[in-house]
Amino acid sequence: MTTTSAPPATTSRLVRALAATHFVGRAGGVVRSFLVLYLTQAQHLSPATAGGVVAAVGLGDVGSQVLGGWLGDRIGRRNTMLAGFLGSAAALVALGSADSLPGIWVAAVAAGLTLELFRPAGSAAVADLPARQRIRAFGVLYWAANLGFSVATVTAGFLARYGYGLLFWINVAASLAAALLVWLQVPETRPAGTVRTRQALLPVVRRDRLMLAMLALHAAYFTLFLQTFTTLPLLMTAGGLGPAAYGGVLALNGIAVVALQPLAVRLLAGRHGPTVSAVSMLLVGLGAGLGALSHGTAAFAGSVLLWTLGQIGIAVRFGDTFAALAPAEVRGGYLGLASATWSVGAVLGPLAGTALLEQSGAPGLAAGCALGGIVLFTAQRALGPALHRRKP
Repeated sequence: MTTTSAPPATTSRLVRALAATHFVGRAGGVVRSFLVLYLTQAQHLSPATAGGVVAAVGLGDVGSQVLGGWLGDRIGRRNTMLAGFLGSAAALVALGSADSLPGIWVAAVAAGLTLELFRPAGSAAVADLPARQRIRAFGVLYWAANLGFSVATVTAGFLARYGYGLLFWINVAASLAAALLVWLQVPETRPAGTVRTRQALLPVVRRDRLMLAMLALHAAYFTLFLQTFTTLPLLMTAGGLGPAAYGGVLALNGIAVVALQPLAVRLLAGRHGPTVSAVSMLLVGLGAGLGALSHGTAAFAGSVLLWTLGQIGIAVRFGDTFAALAPAEVRGGYLGLASATWSVGAVLGPLAGTALLEQSGAPGLAAGCALGGIVLFTAQRALGPALHRRKP
């Protein structure tokens, strides 16, 4: 059995179709933001138990990234995305209808393993494109996903007034709609012959020291970046600012990403990738550090805009960087491991940020974030020559 990669004429269609699935999936992803409220208010779980269920979904994300990449190499990018969207629809139905704690736990784990399954498979499909087309294609996917996320954050709070059940059904409908888009519009892109020549992923990765170094680097980066979403509201509350101010400041992040991402792709696509990533990591560290020392809404908004610029820079080069490292026969697995660094950061970031804030206060958090940015900048620059040698 072999599969053929998409011909050049289908490239634009592929990117548009993938962007549409990312947008629909994210725009309809309204359950997760309100899951803890559903569990405590509708299911009457204790805050600690509800937090554990939400954490189970988050930990499932880590597995889903690796599983999605592995399946993409085994059963194809298209089939993996279909399995992810259809599986997440079923898991959300189960989670929304479960009336016992064991049932909730099982459904939460299933949701964690399926909700993000499409992402590494979609990234692998873009990585199958010619190298010169990848950066712009990855940029389009990232932009579409963030636009969808912005839609979800705006609408979820309004829709929740009509009951949490509505959120579940909207999310299920979005997953099914995304699956239909994949079925009708997304061709298979897995390179011909990779089924016959496939290799076990982990032995290949263990021998690839550069890949291991990049995985560690990006796990550290996402830990630094994602802690901001936990420490920022705490810092603003301590400064006497309420939820409305936090929501307004955080909205700047989504607005800036949607507005600036296309421009960033055009400006940075031809730049030296490791330098773009290094400077971006430094901006995130400095922006997060500035936020820890801020007082007043304007100062917090400035810090968010600073680390958002770094976030955009990382997004422009992230997929292309790991695609260039990946052997064709395990490309999906490599992209899955790369995506898993985000999930690892989502678990470690809130723990590290809040612990540092509690132990050292705002000045200690500021110093830690700034130092983290400097260390990441230095490490990324040091890996630059090796990355250049691996460039296809």
